[in-house]
Amino acid sequence: MSRPEPGPAQGSAASRPRHGLVLGKFYPPHAGHHHLVRTAAERCERLTVLVCAASVESVPLADRVAWLREVHPEVRVVGAVDDHPVDLYDEDIWAAHMEVFTTAVPEQVDAVYTSEEYGDELARRLGAVHICVDPDRSAYPVSGTAVRADPAGRWDFLAPPVRAGLTRRVVVLGAESTGTTTLALALAEHYRARGGVWARTGYVAEYGREYSERKLAELRAERPGADWSGVAFASEEFPVIAKEQAAREEAAARAGSPVLVCDTDAFATTVWHERYLGGPYPADPEPRTQHLWVLTDHEGVAFEDDGLRDGEQLRPWMTERFREELARTGRPFIEVTGPHEVRLAAAVAAVDALLADGLRFADPLPERRR
Repeated sequence: MSRPEPGPAQGSAASRPRHGLVLGKFYPPHAGHHHLVRTAAERCERLTVLVCAASVESVPLADRVAWLREVHPEVRVVGAVDDHPVDLYDEDIWAAHMEVFTTAVPEQVDAVYTSEEYGDELARRLGAVHICVDPDRSAYPVSGTAVRADPAGRWDFLAPPVRAGLTRRVVVLGAESTGTTTLALALAEHYRARGGVWARTGYVAEYGREYSERKLAELRAERPGADWSGVAFASEEFPVIAKEQAAREEAAARAGSPVLVCDTDAFATTVWHERYLGGPYPADPEPRTQHLWVLTDHEGVAFEDDGLRDGEQLRPWMTERFREELARTGRPFIEVTGPHEVRLAAAVAAVDALLADGLRFADPLPERRR
């Protein structure tokens, strides 16, 4: 029999276990997992969360550990690779699992907190008590299996860092006045119109434009009547722009739907540096977090000078540079051309394919229970 959940008296400091353990795949972490961890942390002096990931699973162990550490900074989170199937009736498999567990957490464990049927046996083998927490999942009616089967349908059970890690990020980029902003806004609106969780589809504007507007305003404060031709950029400004673009993208991914539309990204900043200063980017690129790039062709798009543009003659060169760098760096991309409606339809088809593939989880190792 599992030990009943402690009441107020049992939860006092005098009766709390010294070291508790929560163990699981967290594939991916969801609200039920977080409830279990919070409950366990409140009921023991210190808690270790052990994340066990199999090599066949499609969410990296390091990501799961990082997500849990962010959500639960008050507990210790460690990870281990465990490629043994689950079989509650096989002594050899149990022994193999225990070798993984005790190697990852060699300290004495006094209490094991689970919502699972294996909790009694795991606690026995660790010389600990088993404290069962919400086995019926009444607090949060969700499971890892349910999330993997329908991530979008269980999106609200995922914490912000998990959503950010699973969100498919789409970047629309291209040369000046090639319809990138128009297409990015239309693409975001297309998914918002689907309703439900998709209504929260985010759009990340081009920070470089905001930055440029500010530079022009500062110049005009000193020299009324100055125009864009008088604005000069320094090489060290571009990493600043890229870093802020990436930060805004990350914030939007934490709050939105399973897809995020970005009007340019940190990668595009490297090409813009080349366009304005004629040389290579001066810093290491921001970490790559995006999944699909949509390159807007300049052909058939009239050049509109909005006060921040002066490169109509450079558009063919920039289109080619984007094309070359996307291919060279192995970034999956499509190129859209023709009228806006044709471009949007092509982008939607590519994003739908991305979502169909990118939100699919690899099956975990088989489990034999009852």
